[in-house]
Amino acid sequence: MAAEAPFPTPSLPDGLREAILGWYDARGRSLPFRGTTDPYAVLVSEVMAQQTQISRVAPAWSAFMTTFPTISSLAAASPADVLRAWRGMGYNRRALNLWRAARVVVEEHGGRLPEDIATLEHLPGIGPYTARAVAAIAFGSAVGAVDTNVRRVLGRAVGGAIDAYSTRELQRLADAAVPAGRPAEWTHALMDVGATFCRTTRPLCAECPALVWCRYATSGSVEAGPPGARRPASKARFTASSRWLRGRILDRLREAAGHDWVRVDTPVGSHDQAAVDEALRMMSSEGLLELDSIDPRRARLPLA
Repeated sequence: MAAEAPFPTPSLPDGLREAILGWYDARGRSLPFRGTTDPYAVLVSEVMAQQTQISRVAPAWSAFMTTFPTISSLAAASPADVLRAWRGMGYNRRALNLWRAARVVVEEHGGRLPEDIATLEHLPGIGPYTARAVAAIAFGSAVGAVDTNVRRVLGRAVGGAIDAYSTRELQRLADAAVPAGRPAEWTHALMDVGATFCRTTRPLCAECPALVWCRYATSGSVEAGPPGARRPASKARFTASSRWLRGRILDRLREAAGHDWVRVDTPVGSHDQAAVDEALRMMSSEGLLELDSIDPRRARLPLA
């Protein structure tokens, strides 16, 4: 049976790359972690940026790097110390995975973050996007890091719609789009265009540097009107979530002196004791805390 012919790689319209890079050079966001190509520092910033607004990442990254300036210092820390340093960022499993990745790098790679994408992806908590972002920004590899922002920008500009390409096709397009000698700037530029103009709903096409070359913007299907305000999440709904409960439990443990045990034996917010007990069990199974073997309502941040 004949092998299936490979599908052609879509390509950027002439001028699009230069327009986006030109805008980025003049008006791209100035962020503290964009001033470094240290692989460890880049990795920390990329892990922090997962599911978190960049405005919160910038000060948190600076504080974290002061506490753990090298990958070896992070690997040598206790998970309790790392979780304390992560306070305010949420999605705390990211902190543990970053710590676990640091230990693997020290134990198996001599303390140097590997350049190879496949090896990066084998580190705890590192997926295809993060591996490629580190490779492009820290090591200058001509690879495209594809997240939701990049999917929107390239999907709309080249294909006319966010879902114009399959995951495989989009990755080939992203890789082919990287300009020679500027993979880091290109990665940042696409992120900024996606976050600033190419929003999921009511994108600011008229102000976007890609306007002239964008198939979506010139298709006549762009939503009219000013960008709609996001409906704020209900505070009551958020405080009723397990994510909120888990965060409050961790905050109680972070406030304990040293590695003292804390008894979590009262309802937390609207969560009754049964919900609290279940959260403690789940967080223990995930390595986010330790439970006393005698009293399962006594907990502390993990020491190892």
